[in-house]
Amino acid sequence: MRRQNCKSPIRKALKILTLLFITTIHLSLAQDVELGESLFSSNCASCHYLGPESKKLVGPGLNDHIFEEYTTEWLYSWIKNSSELIASGDEQAVAVFEQYNKSVMTAFPYFTNDDIDNILAYIKVGPAEIEEVVVESSEEVSSSSNSSTILIILLIALVLFAIILARIKNVLKEVKGHPTASLLESAIHWLKASPVVIGLVIFYFVLTGLGTIWDGLLTVGVQQGYQPEQPIAFSHKLHAGENGVDCNYCHSGARHSKSAGVPSANVCMNCHTYINEGRSEQGTQEISKIYAAIGFDPETRSYIEGYEQQPIEWIRIHNLPDLAYFNHSQHVNVAGVECQECHGPIEEMEVVEQYSPLTMGWCINCHRETKVDTTNNYYHDLNDNWIEKYHGEDITAEKIGGLECGKCHY
Repeated sequence: MRRQNCKSPIRKALKILTLLFITTIHLSLAQDVELGESLFSSNCASCHYLGPESKKLVGPGLNDHIFEEYTTEWLYSWIKNSSELIASGDEQAVAVFEQYNKSVMTAFPYFTNDDIDNILAYIKVGPAEIEEVVVESSEEVSSSSNSSTILIILLIALVLFAIILARIKNVLKEVKGHPTASLLESAIHWLKASPVVIGLVIFYFVLTGLGTIWDGLLTVGVQQGYQPEQPIAFSHKLHAGENGVDCNYCHSGARHSKSAGVPSANVCMNCHTYINEGRSEQGTQEISKIYAAIGFDPETRSYIEGYEQQPIEWIRIHNLPDLAYFNHSQHVNVAGVECQECHGPIEEMEVVEQYSPLTMGWCINCHRETKVDTTNNYYHDLNDNWIEKYHGEDITAEKIGGLECGKCHY
């Protein structure tokens, strides 16, 4: 009995230590996978597809099969400096180099072995399935619609009251033996005898009509929510969101000119010379539309000689009136405005829509609220003057002339 009693706490202690050990390993593995996902998304996702299917992007698709084909030590060397491994004459490195049209993989010499282990752990686990939570939001009821609802209820109540009064009068007449009129005739007679009711009815319809006209005038030129169907179903969610392609890579004009610009098909071909397949059959069909427009043969990876190229007729979504001046480079470079501040969560949009109203009032509110970064070197000669003038107050775009008419209107 003593032996059993003595062994019992020891066994319990061993079990606890074992559980703690397993839990620690599990937590460290989870942390490695999380770090690996971050490293993969920021460095690898733009060129490598990750998933159960070995789809090719710029480079080979990545999944469990790479652990069967390559050793960990080989992967360390390849990821850190593939050019050096190819130059050494390594058979596997040369084979991959030849297979992918002699495209040199970006070197990551700053990656440690632990960083690569984290990425490999993430590849082994695979991309996590993210459940989309759909939040149902109730529609906002404006004060004007509330007023209309109240007026409609009052109007219905008045009509019902008139019918009830007419019915009561008819009953009283029947009791006295007097001739009676129909309910409709009685109600019309009551309304004629009540000019206040008629005035309220007329007032309601006039007010409703004027309100409708006013609301219509306020929406002239406002395209918020505009979501046209484009000639090619380009997914910003896939490119800017999942693959992490920087907005300025395609819309390079945002940093250098007034307009952000629509990328030419040549920009698309920087990637799609090698990415011939989409994640679905529809994606592959959309990529083929680029090839049809520019005259590219994906089989030979070459352009067709003498081919008459066709422009892709993209439909512009964000369009300011001609009387308004807006400079992308000034807002992006000087003010440091992120694309999402005007265009909304573009990296989450499968089909792009105009997120913001882009009205004059919306722009003015932004200039009233946006603080100026006085450390910005673009205005280094003015920063001292502003700081001295406002004595530590928040300096907004409004205070430095952001509401002057001539700044936005010619």
